[in-house]
Amino acid sequence: MERHSCSMPCLTKAWRRTLPNVACCHFHELRHTFATRLVQAGVDLYKVQRLLGHKSPIMTQRYAHHYPESLREGVETLDQVSAPGTYLVQSAGSPTTRGM
Repeated sequence: MERHSCSMPCLTKAWRRTLPNVACCHFHELRHTFATRLVQAGVDLYKVQRLLGHKSPIMTQRYAHHYPESLREGVETLDQVSAPGTYLVQSAGSPTTRGM
């Protein structure tokens, strides 16, 4: 993979030249958007961490924001797995049939 080197001042200058009338958006905010969209598309945090160049997964978690809808989808996944007729462990290893 070919890498291009560009300094932060170079990127900042290009950003301001490209979007001179956008005062509310900073170049750095794109890193948050990038991380958030990757995670919401199902990319695991390790890959996002590597793409952003973070040494710590904790920093990546700060960048990747979840919306309530995306968290709800995670819970709905469990609803699909525990469909009627599946066995759920209630206590002390005694299985019970859901819906009984």
